[in-house]
Parts: sequence; C-alpha cells; structure tokens
Amino acid sequence: MTGGFENDTIAAIATPSGEGGIAIVRISGGRAKEILQRLFSPAKADCPFEQCRLYYGRVMVSGKPFDEGLAVMMYAPRSYTREDVAELQLHGGAYLARAVLKEACELGARPAEAGEFTRRAFENGRIDLSQAEGVMSLIRASGEESARAALRQLEGGSSAFIKKQLAALYEAVAGVEAAIDYPDEIDEAEAAGNLAESLQKIAAELESAVREKDWRLMTEGLYAVLCGRPNVGKSSLMNALLRQDRSIVTDKAGTTRDTIEARLTISGQAITLTDTAGLRSGADEAEREGVSRAKKAIESADALLTVIDASMPLTDEDRETLALRSEAKRLVILNKSDLKTLTDESDIRRLCADAEIVSVSAKEGLNIERVKDFLLRAASHRSEFELSGVRQMRAAKEAAQALRSATDALSAGLPVDLAEIDIRRAVSLLGSLTGDEVEERILDRVFSDFCVGK
Repeated sequence: MTGGFENDTIAAIATPSGEGGIAIVRISGGRAKEILQRLFSPAKADCPFEQCRLYYGRVMVSGKPFDEGLAVMMYAPRSYTREDVAELQLHGGAYLARAVLKEACELGARPAEAGEFTRRAFENGRIDLSQAEGVMSLIRASGEESARAALRQLEGGSSAFIKKQLAALYEAVAGVEAAIDYPDEIDEAEAAGNLAESLQKIAAELESAVREKDWRLMTEGLYAVLCGRPNVGKSSLMNALLRQDRSIVTDKAGTTRDTIEARLTISGQAITLTDTAGLRSGADEAEREGVSRAKKAIESADALLTVIDASMPLTDEDRETLALRSEAKRLVILNKSDLKTLTDESDIRRLCADAEIVSVSAKEGLNIERVKDFLLRAASHRSEFELSGVRQMRAAKEAAQALRSATDALSAGLPVDLAEIDIRRAVSLLGSLTGDEVEERILDRVFSDFCVGK
C-alpha cells in the first residue's frame, strides 16, 4: 500500500459479510460524486447532494433499477478521509452489496485495501497514527473498559501523552544541539547542564506508562490454568466453574491428554480457563506430550489453580506440583471436601507457607464461588492508560532504554554527541507512534490489521 492517491478513487463494502438489515458501500476519492450519481437515482429530480444529507432513491446497476436505498455525500475536507466520500445504504444481501461494489469499480473506482480509508485519513492529516490504531482497537473492543480505552486513544489521549514527552525531550536537548552545532560560541558542558536529570525524568514517565500486562488483561482477559496430578478433579472443577460439561470426567487417571480451553465471564471480566493433563511421568507418548503442554500453559498463566485431592494423603506428584515456580497468582484448591479429609490446609502450609487455600467440592458445587472470587481478584488491572496497545508500549519501553543509555553516557563523562545518538533514537521511536517519523513498512503493518471498508 502506498500514498499518492490524489486522483485515485476507492470503494469497499463497509459492513460485515453475510445477510443483514442493510449493507453500506463506501466510496472515497476525487470521482466519488460522479460515481454516486451514476449508481443512484434520487426520488426527487435535480438532487443537489448537499453535505451529509440522506437522500432516498433507487440504486442503479448497468443503468437499470437494482434496489432501493439511501445515499449521502460528504465533501472534502469534512469527511472521514478528508476526501469526497459517498455512501450507499441498500438492503443487506451479500449478492446485492457485491454487485453494487462491482458496478462502482466498473465506473472508475478500484477495490480498497484493508484499512485504506483510515490510512487516507492519516495521510491526509485528519488523525495521527495513534488515533488510527484507536479506530481498530474500538472495533475490536471486547468489553466496556477496552472500548473506553480505545475511544480515549481515538480522541487523542495517547497522542497527547506522547507529544508531551517529545516536547520535554526537545526542550531538554535544545541547548546541547546548539553546543554541538556552534562549539565556538556555546560551552558544551554548560549546555548539558541538567540534561541527565531531565532524560531520567522522561524515561521514568515512559516506563510508568508501559502497562503491557494490564492492557492484555483488559483486552484479552485473564489466562487461568488448572494443574495437578491425574484424577484430582481438575476437569470436574472446570465444568463446575463453567456450569457445563466441557471436560471429560471419568475415574480413569490421565483422561485429559491435551489442554482444553473455555471462556467464561465473571462480573464482566473475561477469563480463559485451561484444563491441563495430569502432571506425572506419562505412561505413553501421548500422555507425555500432554504433560509437556500442561507445563507450557503453566509458564504463561496469569493465575494458577493448583488442585489437590483432599480425600487422599499428599503424594510425591502433589508435592512436585506445589513446588512449581510461577509468576502467576496461585490458589491451592483442596477438592473432594465432601469426602473424608486426609489432606488439610496445615499439610499445604508446611509446603507453601503463604499459599491462598480453599476447600471445595467440584461434585457438590461447594465453595465454587470462592474460586471465582479469586479469579476476579487475579484479573484486576489498571483501567486508565497513557499508552494503548502493544506496539505503543514496546516503542515507549525502547525509547526509555535509549534515554537511560544516554544518561549513562553522560554520567560516564563521554562526549555529549555520543549521548545524542541514543536521544535521537528515542525521538524516532516516539515519533513513530504518532506517525511524525514512521517508515512505510510500519504503516503497512498497522493498516493491514484493519478490515476492508475501514
């Protein structure tokens, strides 16, 4: 995808594929009005197509009435792309929309690429790159919090934070650059002054804004993993949490050979729950592979539900499971509390002094709400963000690292122009977030994630 589209007119279906109440065909570019006039016959003669006014009439294909619908013109620069934009609303049959799109292309438009309307909005200066990413974040929002964060990004919240840091950075290095350019007139050491302190402050601001885990918890939800030796009731517990039979439950050990995932929502919080193979030395290759996958799931978990059979004494496999090291928040679940108890909290405390423990009966549904309460607490996250999305946070993290490197160089007494290399890298990274300094390949990657028609 490239720029330079002054005389280029694009068209796309802007609504999802399949049947629906309406379908929208969107056209943007210099020939948008001309194509609309040939695609649409207004019910009223001498239609002026005033700005942002809906007109009723017939949709025309090959010069013949094809459907009835509505049309609207939005003239540059008061449109989404800052070009002339026409939209046709017709009945939502897949064939109807495709036929109208084909006719628009035969009349002089070309099919739009993924994200091309939003890319034009960016390249025409209507929005910056951070706001463009906010458009897609809003489309993909899975809940109220993620939608609110995406809207803040679209309205320029992230851009304002980034531009604030860039302004502080420009101010901090202005004197230094002058000293480098005019060494006979400006003393370099004096110009550097409190530069290291200023760079540290900006780096700290950027680092505090990098909340990748909080962002992932908000947009993707909590990743919780059930683990334990075979036949302790992991699958029964999963089914009790989901209130449906998602995992196979039998008395035979090793029934679960693979990871089984399911989604549930607790008080509006999305949670991915994963049932894993029992942790033991597998009897066959399939079971060994299941154990390997279980360990990988445990390594990437946000929350770990370690299940112990309370109706039996602790085994070596139980102890190995309790000894697993993980960054995840962990709850030890003493299952089968409806039976005679042979393992209690004191047995667990001897191995895990600070463990959070709960006794449940997956079979009877006892204390399942306490497990849900733990999952909800584990899913808690910051809801306000200065930066939005993984790309922004990674760039900000790299920019902060570059500024720390510049600070180290200054503290070591190295020439200021060496520190300037890292400073310029930080400026470039932050500029890539708003689109002020961005390579074509980054634009292609950002907009390729968009849907066609947006």
